[in-house]
Amino acid sequence: MADVQPFRAVRYAGAAGPLEDLVAPPYDAVDEEERGRLYTRSPYNVVHVTLPESAEEAGRLYRDWLATGILEDDGEPAAWVLAERFVGPDGVERERHGALVSLAAEPYGTGGVLPHERTHPRIRDERLELLRATRVQPEPILVLADRPLDLPSPERPPDLEADGTRAWRAPSLDLGTLRASQLLIADGHHRYESAVALGAEAGARTGRIMALVVSTADPGLHVFPTHRVFAGRPDLARLREGEPYGSLEEALAALERESLVRAAAVAYRHDGVELVRGEEGVLDAELVDRHGLEGIGYVARTAEAVAAVDEGRADVAFLLREPRVEQVFERARRGERMPPKSTYFFPKPLSGLLFHPLPG
Repeated sequence: MADVQPFRAVRYAGAAGPLEDLVAPPYDAVDEEERGRLYTRSPYNVVHVTLPESAEEAGRLYRDWLATGILEDDGEPAAWVLAERFVGPDGVERERHGALVSLAAEPYGTGGVLPHERTHPRIRDERLELLRATRVQPEPILVLADRPLDLPSPERPPDLEADGTRAWRAPSLDLGTLRASQLLIADGHHRYESAVALGAEAGARTGRIMALVVSTADPGLHVFPTHRVFAGRPDLARLREGEPYGSLEEALAALERESLVRAAAVAYRHDGVELVRGEEGVLDAELVDRHGLEGIGYVARTAEAVAAVDEGRADVAFLLREPRVEQVFERARRGERMPPKSTYFFPKPLSGLLFHPLPG
């Protein structure tokens, strides 16, 4: 069902310096402070391309890096096997495994690749402008396959290694299972849709995009919740809408006991804590988002959300449960989109480990 292929990668040459100084989180996980730090870490750090001063500057830089040997062409097409070792927001160490491939960016209506979150046209257009200027994908999106993947466990040292990610070039990797899978975009909707648009502009049936494909059966795959905090919302500070509990710990324990068939969340305020329940078939994020998006912020860690209220920076924190991968897939197959920040697939694949050139 999915058009996946090996690709001829471009990657950093030794002249660029240590790979750890060159990679970065994807563009949407880098705030202004970290962007400045990465900019000064190396003149060749990938953020100069993913978060440039302008799209034109990014295109000029990328072409200059190719011409001067900072980047080099891999020569022959190949898929790659990745192993990502990480510590999640819950403090647990895991290792996630996947295949890095070139994926056809087709309109969602073809059914080979499914979305699960709504997107913002402005962000999609910004990524499209960058693609036009650079003609390269500097970071993969994260995609889930609905069946186990038969990935080798290489016994040789990795070809690339940085920030907990190891990558092995695998030119003979059998992609048959991937091609028979239905794929779900876990992270990277805006980049995928910009690749679709670029392909349409070129008159091609599809665009192409670099994708890290992970099986839903992979033990290292984990979906974390994104908690909501609201500031400047005295109406939510005063609201009483659920069952009160004597402590946050008691409320969180009760939340874990709640049935997954209906929405539930813990509302934490400076003067109390409640368990809030919703209707069957409603997502936890939808239960909270009915309050609107005015003053909303998104936090991955429970302690950070609670601290925002305790320190007076937020009026209320809504603490959510971990979404289930099967729930996300089920929604996507029905053609339904989830609210933004409904899922938090951690970690996001690194930018700059490999580059996927585009034709033209």
